[in-house]
Amino acid sequence: MNASKSISPFRLSSLLRRQKDPILALQLFQNPKPDSTPQPKKPFRYSLLSYDLIITKLGRAKMFDQMDQILHQLKQEPRFAPPEIIFCNVISFYGRAHLPDRALQMFDKIPTFRCHRTVKSLNSLLNALLRCGEFEKICCSNEYLDDAWKVLDEMSRKGIPPNSLKEAFKLKEDMAKEEMLMRKIKPDAAVYSTLISGLFKLGRKGEEGKWSEANDLFEDLPRRGCPPDVVSYRIMFTGLCDCRQFREAALVLDEMIFKGYAPHCLSAHKLVEGLCREGDMEFVRTVLTSMGNGNVLHVDTWAMVISMVCKKEKLSNVSELVDSLLV
Repeated sequence: MNASKSISPFRLSSLLRRQKDPILALQLFQNPKPDSTPQPKKPFRYSLLSYDLIITKLGRAKMFDQMDQILHQLKQEPRFAPPEIIFCNVISFYGRAHLPDRALQMFDKIPTFRCHRTVKSLNSLLNALLRCGEFEKICCSNEYLDDAWKVLDEMSRKGIPPNSLKEAFKLKEDMAKEEMLMRKIKPDAAVYSTLISGLFKLGRKGEEGKWSEANDLFEDLPRRGCPPDVVSYRIMFTGLCDCRQFREAALVLDEMIFKGYAPHCLSAHKLVEGLCREGDMEFVRTVLTSMGNGNVLHVDTWAMVISMVCKKEKLSNVSELVDSLLV
């Protein structure tokens, strides 16, 4: 049909978006003009959107050999430089399929596509390796030791170092930071939040002192040029509550309220419940007052406090709590 001969890059993107079958989508991408002559005068000018669509469809379908062919074709495109998000998605596809080698190779190849790596692709790689867990194989059997070393150092702080390389993970944190800066990958609050979360996971697995390390790292963020944001505060607050460090969590909560940040309701509920079980009702009253002033006191939390106090037959305490919060 004439329509097929005059198909445009925009039209191809539209057809690819609507095609649910990845095999048919690949056939359409590879042969957008099925009725044209075997050797057209000019090659088809694929759009960046078409590349993104077909790579996403093939990755989700785990058609990785075909996806690699499209990536090779994209690499030869002289008209544009692909954005980093395409490679972040590819790395994520490999992680979900438990292909850590391919994920690391994709991260290493990003600059060959005329694309600058940032913390976004590094985070995608960290998440892929977290999903796979085969860090020893990556570090020992690949040629990408510089990138692997950096990633392994990050993953050790996230709570999952390989046993046979445990001694290798005693690199100082400033060395890891220096290496990232050399590669022009500047750590931001998202990276440090990942590290803090990993330390709390280690603490929940029984390793003593990890919550304290997380607290030290959190307090050191402003000096590192990465002031904690609302996500960092929530990770810190939730982690302290999960580790039953309720008084430290209360201090973080005060900072959050002062900055206008709201904690997750479940974490705030866990804090108050933990303090009630410790029995220091004066401190509970202080925390509830602070939460009330910050408009983060949920009715379920308030009901839980009254119920716990009543069970202990301390009705006078209930009256005092109500009076203090009605001021």
